[in-house]
Amino acid sequence: MAKPMKQPILSIEKLSLSLGGTPILNAIDLTVFPNEIVALVGESGSGKSVTAQAVMGLLPQKSCSIESGSIAFNGQRIPSQNSTDWHSIRGAEIGMIFQEPLSSLNPSMRCGNQVAEMAIQHRPEWSSSLRKQKVLMAFEAVNLPDPERIYRAFPHQLSGGQKQRVMIAMALLCEPKLLIADEPTTALDVLVQVEIIQLIKSLQQKNQMSVLFISHDLSLVAHLADRVGVMQNGSVVEEDKTQTLLTTPKHPYTKGLLASRPKTNLRIRYLPTLVEIETGTFNPEIVSVAERKEIHITRYSSKPLLSVNQLYKTYNTSRLFSRKTSPTPAVKNVTFSLYEGETLGLVGASGCGKSSLARALIFLDPPTDGTVAWRGNVISTKNKAAIAKFRKNVQFIFQDPYAALHPLNTIGKAIEDVVRKHNSVAAVSTRSRVEELLTQVGMDKEFYDRYPHQLSGGQRQRAVIARALAVEPQLLICDESVAALDISVQATVLNLLNHLKETLRLSYLFISHDLAVVKHMADRILVMHNGEIVEENEADALYHHPKTDYSKALLNAAL
Repeated sequence: MAKPMKQPILSIEKLSLSLGGTPILNAIDLTVFPNEIVALVGESGSGKSVTAQAVMGLLPQKSCSIESGSIAFNGQRIPSQNSTDWHSIRGAEIGMIFQEPLSSLNPSMRCGNQVAEMAIQHRPEWSSSLRKQKVLMAFEAVNLPDPERIYRAFPHQLSGGQKQRVMIAMALLCEPKLLIADEPTTALDVLVQVEIIQLIKSLQQKNQMSVLFISHDLSLVAHLADRVGVMQNGSVVEEDKTQTLLTTPKHPYTKGLLASRPKTNLRIRYLPTLVEIETGTFNPEIVSVAERKEIHITRYSSKPLLSVNQLYKTYNTSRLFSRKTSPTPAVKNVTFSLYEGETLGLVGASGCGKSSLARALIFLDPPTDGTVAWRGNVISTKNKAAIAKFRKNVQFIFQDPYAALHPLNTIGKAIEDVVRKHNSVAAVSTRSRVEELLTQVGMDKEFYDRYPHQLSGGQRQRAVIARALAVEPQLLICDESVAALDISVQATVLNLLNHLKETLRLSYLFISHDLAVVKHMADRILVMHNGEIVEENEADALYHHPKTDYSKALLNAAL
């Protein structure tokens, strides 16, 4: 006799909904069974987070309209329940971890008190002493060091990984049956990502709960989920067991997501785009070992473009309500050279000093000691004219393109300001120059009059690149410039950077915590740890034969 099927703890059937009259979800079906981890993957705007918010009852009631379908939790339909019913379910029966812990935690409250609020709401029978004991136990369960200190600490006193662990402790305090994790590792470096993934999996097994894990990265969920659903344009286009879906994907969109990720066992000149995969028009251009070696022999026989020697950057930090300051080294004794036409990768975990080094290099935050030389000429921190000339040759591309663009200026105005700053109006027609720059980065002239909020993430990043190119630099510093982008958008931006490198003879300092991306882009890689360069090697050699334990740990976390 066949065993009866388990009843799903979460069942979404033919759910269609719209926000403000715009269709967002289109007849989606999704089930999560007891003690199961289901991943929901897809790019920004595919409907993943809206699905999670619908399950949690967090969508705005005035503008949200459920056109058809249903959501059931533990066998009961939940969208039709009133606010009192939601109050008894949300937090107690269904816990949720949000993407950005810094914006989810109250900066003016101690972490212990914030987590204890969950118990005050859902476990009023607990005494204050029992409540604190339960919070400390939750901190121990998520492997937070010194739970008593974390209990008293404010969010700004914790690292990104520790803040995310506090959010996990809060979500699990009342022992929910279902945990929804919405992009909980996106803002974290690769080592902390692995820790959080392993933590969620171990807690799921320990507490026998179900997990709905939302991500845009298929390679990430491979180590966590039992089943995977792939979303595109508000629909679930494919759903299968994890290994089956990753090894034999059926839908062209799933194939495109998997193919857009840089390959670690093969070096190709350009990454495939979703359109090329869906239409079957992608033909990989393999870069041979012999070709790469020949390029490097020529490149490294010339004099360096940028030379950094024994660079230090130290900050004077003080404790709250104290006048005493103590020196805190962020960059220690860093020495390296970058050559013309080279992409030099810089990798390391968050807080290792990568961004501090980048800011010191262009004197945004001048180095405490050491030298920076451009084409053999040392630049003095006191020579403002030399620094201004140097900055024209070296431009910065920041991680968050939305924050880098003024929200009240059009894209054309943002680029035009740079063109006017460095060229006389009589010497160049600014409008035509801006349109030329937009064309160079693959944007139509119509984007000239658009505002940042009217562009997608990839389009905003292209606009920032166009602005950096306005002064005709020779070196671009890319500081986590693709970290916030979807996989397919990331592929198009990486292809653009490589194309610009060839056509404009650019060099890059490419900073990232993603070793697969850095290996695809870089000629050589520097590994940074605690403010120091702990390893330097050719990209393929470092990736396949790392020498230091720290480099090995980074690679193991990425694989």
